[in-house]
Amino acid sequence: MTLPLLGPMSLSGFEHAWYLLFLLVVLAVIGLYVVVQMARQKRMLRFANMELLESIAPKRSARWKHVPAILLVASMVLFTVAMAGPTNDVRIPRNRAVVMLVIDVSQSMRATDVAPSRLIAAQEAAKQFADQLTPGINLGLIAYAGTATVLVAPTTNRAGTKAAIDKLQLADRTATGEGIFTALQAIATVGAVIGGGDEAPPARIVLMSDGKETVPSNPDNPKGAYTAARTAKDQGVPVSTVSFGTPYGTVDINDQKQPVPVDDAMLKKIAELSGGSAYTASSLEQLKGVFTTLQEQIGFETMKGDASVGWLRLGSFVLAMAALAALLLNRRLPG
Repeated sequence: MTLPLLGPMSLSGFEHAWYLLFLLVVLAVIGLYVVVQMARQKRMLRFANMELLESIAPKRSARWKHVPAILLVASMVLFTVAMAGPTNDVRIPRNRAVVMLVIDVSQSMRATDVAPSRLIAAQEAAKQFADQLTPGINLGLIAYAGTATVLVAPTTNRAGTKAAIDKLQLADRTATGEGIFTALQAIATVGAVIGGGDEAPPARIVLMSDGKETVPSNPDNPKGAYTAARTAKDQGVPVSTVSFGTPYGTVDINDQKQPVPVDDAMLKKIAELSGGSAYTASSLEQLKGVFTTLQEQIGFETMKGDASVGWLRLGSFVLAMAALAALLLNRRLPG
């Protein structure tokens, strides 16, 4: 929650949770207060002349006289939470990360089951992804059909990437494994150049395709898609796959319509083997939505932030209210 002038007060954990044991002291204070009040009540009952007691005792409402003590205890609870080091989740833009966008440009991408065609829709969504991606991330582009080609090495310059996306050309066959291996090599190269830390920069491959791998015929071959996915897993580079198209896509080959249904199963398994996530899209709007989701996941990281300030401010405010209530209601500070 967020309170005006107090700041964020959401909780996702504690840095020093053992400070919460101080709540036992708060419980002891409550118990002591109850004992003192009962003892005071007994002393008052010793007066034989109750009418005289009522005439000399200050007339205070029993309903309100405990408000200062309640506020004091509440402030102690709030200060205890603050001492325990509460944290909240903070999303910050990633920097020093590498993302390789790997796009299938095989002939099946000519299919028009997604208007105006699978390839044109993919180009539009990919350019949106490049625009939305956090500026500090290095984005690279690979196109693959029978072979894979690095069109843009990982860079923060989005203009070059978008220009290369516009120039994608169709080709024969589909070598998905080679596309992944080429992306891993590009990631390793840029990681060595970026440096800046004891560990390699975090990396992700975003693979968009509509069809089954045709080269090699067995995805478990040394250069196959499943082998490449396992290698990506070993290198700590998850592959997020986007299967794009419908089961009803066709392309014209020698004046005959050839079915080119989307292959969700293979892309899903690639994602699973690599430790990534699998997405599906059958329209341009769905594809844009997938890329927006990917941008949110890749472009930001969630870290634990200090959330104690809001609790300290609220505790101070409640403590001040306790003192004010004691002076107004009881003519003295609570105690």
